[in-house]
Amino acid sequence: MAASKPKTSPKVAAEKARAAGAIVDTLRAFEPPAPVQFSKDEELRAYRDMLLIRRFEEKAGQLYGMGFIGGFCHLYIGQEAVVIGMQMAMKEGDEVITGYRDHGHMLATGMESRGVMAELTGRRSGYSKGKGGSMHMFSKEKHFYGGHGIVGAQVSLGTGLAFANRYKGNDAVSITYFGDGAANQGQVYESFNMASLWKLPVIYVIENNRYAMGTAVNRASAETNFAHRGISFKIPGIQVDGMDVRAVKAAGDMALAHCRSGEGPIILEMLTYRYRGHSMSDPAKYRTRDEVQKMRSESDPIEQVRARLVNAHAMSEDELKTVDKEVREIVADAAEFAQNDPEPDVAELWTDIYADDIPQAAE
Repeated sequence: MAASKPKTSPKVAAEKARAAGAIVDTLRAFEPPAPVQFSKDEELRAYRDMLLIRRFEEKAGQLYGMGFIGGFCHLYIGQEAVVIGMQMAMKEGDEVITGYRDHGHMLATGMESRGVMAELTGRRSGYSKGKGGSMHMFSKEKHFYGGHGIVGAQVSLGTGLAFANRYKGNDAVSITYFGDGAANQGQVYESFNMASLWKLPVIYVIENNRYAMGTAVNRASAETNFAHRGISFKIPGIQVDGMDVRAVKAAGDMALAHCRSGEGPIILEMLTYRYRGHSMSDPAKYRTRDEVQKMRSESDPIEQVRARLVNAHAMSEDELKTVDKEVREIVADAAEFAQNDPEPDVAELWTDIYADDIPQAAE
């Protein structure tokens, strides 16, 4: 005779129903907003800013192949709409922190192409005086708090930035970027818990480019809808078309308003795609060329804007070529500068190791 299943008490059943209902309500309340409609000037800004990242990264890839850039080099080609859409939604004082695929984020915040490229080539005019390279650039003036080489490390740091903003009582929001691979790190969930508990103004932007370092997301993650990753911490999340800069801008507007209103953190999962390998040393044999070409031909973020400028705003091919020419000149100048700028003096190795002014010591 089969043993009967233990009965669930009415109280427990009611609590489960309430919990399930709360989750459903949270998800229902945060449906992705419709893409915003850009004016011609906004389309042109998005086009130019994304094109600058694309051309910069192409040149960085060339310099890496020529031996001017050493170590690792992670290119952002294909994902430009994510950072530009978010930047168009942000206001002065909002902060950005990200992982190692970071050149696009630097340029989006307004950091100079010369300084970024000089750091990549290890020259003294680089943002970290040529001592840090790709993953160690910062700009306090532009509120960019680094690319970080340790997977997921920036999530706890970005949460700390949000804590500082909450503590100071200002209106700034921490935009904390990380990828689908980093989303499985333990410190991510510790950060989620604290951010939710303290209602911290942080947007967790998960750039889901499908492959992390080289493993398809469905082979590495039990839950592949990363917008749901914060549910157990009462953090709402939405999936966003990360290849459409207008959709990113709309989601960014919504998320920033959520944080500034004191509602705490929110997750934006950006469904995006990188065209190159994980880094310059990755041949990307885990996917087909046809797959990459299909994404390029059907979903390229820059080509989408270009098509709207031509079809909806009557821009001519010559006008668009002029924009491309201007961008190429900026990048060429940065590359020329970075190849000829002097290397840092050996004595520079001993600088920026300790703080020059320690407040506690004065006391």
